[in-house]
Amino acid sequence: MWNRAGDVLTLKFLNTLSFLNLCASRLIFLHLKGIALVDFLSPVERSRRMARIRGKNTAPEMALRQALHALGLRFRLHSKELPGKPDLIFPKFKAIVFVHGCFWHRHTACKIATIPKSNTEFWAAKFDKNVTRDAMTVDLLKSKGWRVFVVWECELGTKKKAQEKALLLAEQIRRS
Repeated sequence: MWNRAGDVLTLKFLNTLSFLNLCASRLIFLHLKGIALVDFLSPVERSRRMARIRGKNTAPEMALRQALHALGLRFRLHSKELPGKPDLIFPKFKAIVFVHGCFWHRHTACKIATIPKSNTEFWAAKFDKNVTRDAMTVDLLKSKGWRVFVVWECELGTKKKAQEKALLLAEQIRRS
């Protein structure tokens, strides 16, 4: 009655409501005639999960901070006085570092930067706003004389990658 293609099931001959009632708790996406229908989480559970996503002190940010600190660089964190509340501020070098999540900030050609199958219009608009805001923030900081560096979440996936990226970044920050 249904074809299995990876984790996505395509409905063929079942009644739509019966199928949804039967499978809503088990499927990430339901496809009926190629259209994504529902999320497998209830709105309350989705809200709970989204609320757990942090904007500060994320694992990639902490890994980079630790590696840069070990290299002797000292920095300020999340200054509200600067546009975009940069993750790391190096006043001595007039440099700023943003640690961007690939999903939220749309890292080009990154496998983490996927678009959710449900509510795609909402997500596309949200991602566009994020990218536009990021560009405006970088331009504003540069106009104020700051050097801006962006480090992507996927570049900090392991401790070794974080240390390698920190070495390169420290060299660029120290260059005047």
